[in-house]
Amino acid sequence: MPTVLCFSCHDPSGGAGVQSDIEVLTHFNCHPCSVLTCLTVQDSSTVHKLIPLNPNGIIEQATVLFDDIAIDVIKIGLTGSVECVEAIADIIQQHPNIPVIFDPVLASGDGTSLASNQLIESIKKRLLPFVTVLTPNTLEARQLTGLSSDVSVELLGQRLLDTGVDYALITGGHEHGNSIINTLFHNGQTIEQNSWERLVGEFHGSGCTLATAIAAQFALGKPIIEAVQVAQHYTDNALKNAVQIGKGQLFPKRTT
Repeated sequence: MPTVLCFSCHDPSGGAGVQSDIEVLTHFNCHPCSVLTCLTVQDSSTVHKLIPLNPNGIIEQATVLFDDIAIDVIKIGLTGSVECVEAIADIIQQHPNIPVIFDPVLASGDGTSLASNQLIESIKKRLLPFVTVLTPNTLEARQLTGLSSDVSVELLGQRLLDTGVDYALITGGHEHGNSIINTLFHNGQTIEQNSWERLVGEFHGSGCTLATAIAAQFALGKPIIEAVQVAQHYTDNALKNAVQIGKGQLFPKRTT
């Protein structure tokens, strides 16, 4: 059974973070290993507070896992602090042959910021050069590149590749229109673009679902185009079957 090591937050509501990772990976018959980056005070509407965990503990947990288990893919979600970014960067640099899928969570679903300028700069310098597939939405792509809202997705993709990212999948859920367009960039160009029907409602954990599904496909040995296609279809289906658990956003049904 292929194994994916996830560096993710704990979401008490169960809509995102480590629980999302476990549900997705189990669905694809992958084994999930988990190292928490931070605790959160969070519900289905927003993140009220971040509680970053000790970076030394993060390193210790990961080191023990690598000594014991063959890790096929690393997936990174919410980092929560500069110290956590530094810890994860130290870990992945020791394992340069393992693909890294990174969902750069910089805000909660309602737009509440989860990253300071210092944290964003740390992500750009310490993590992005080692990332195999980056999966930002357009808002996160603009934050990571410093570009304004009026620039094209193509320019956003080029600038992300300039940071050292191998592939960048920019998702278009925060843009306007009846369709959501996701664009995959690699080697200085657009290599794939997919259009999806925009669903009614707001969803909690959709980015986690997509990134972890890509990680699962990598762990199963699928090539990049197929991995991204399968992950998008899976995420679309999870959102179409989403359920109202709390008073806020809908939760994807990842076990469908």
